[in-house]
Amino acid sequence: MNAVQTLTRYKAWADDLFLSTVAELPESELIAPRPIRFGSIIHTLNHSYAMDFVWKCHLTGQPHGLTTRNPTTPPAMSDLVIDQHAIDRWFIDYADTLTDTQLKEVVPFEFIGGGEGAMSREDIILHVVNHTTYHRGHVADMLYTLDVFPPTTDLPVFLRSSVDS
Repeated sequence: MNAVQTLTRYKAWADDLFLSTVAELPESELIAPRPIRFGSIIHTLNHSYAMDFVWKCHLTGQPHGLTTRNPTTPPAMSDLVIDQHAIDRWFIDYADTLTDTQLKEVVPFEFIGGGEGAMSREDIILHVVNHTTYHRGHVADMLYTLDVFPPTTDLPVFLRSSVDS
């Protein structure tokens, strides 16, 4: 297994573990205004999902149709969990199909806020994993203020659990 395959599996594992905890929160806590960039727990998680979708579209050459990184109306938490699991599965399956040559292939794209960019497929997937980790950290911090202790989603814990299973 190459690093990209490991990282997509790690992301899916961490998202599943983390969302299982967050999904137990009452809706009032999911939507409560918070002093963060995306305004609430549900908006932060939806931003992560939406950006996963945007990068998937860049990788497949499809239009994503989004005009903002912060969609105004997030889905219900149960729908967001389903959607996140599905896109995580897509990234795993996609990573499994890529050859070393394809991983290095540069993909041009347009940023939602304007401007052109280009990254290798490998770097896009690394960014997707890193971006979600970053925002899980935001949400974890919010959970601590609610006296909810998020699960440990560190890469070494995943690697140990995948060896054990």
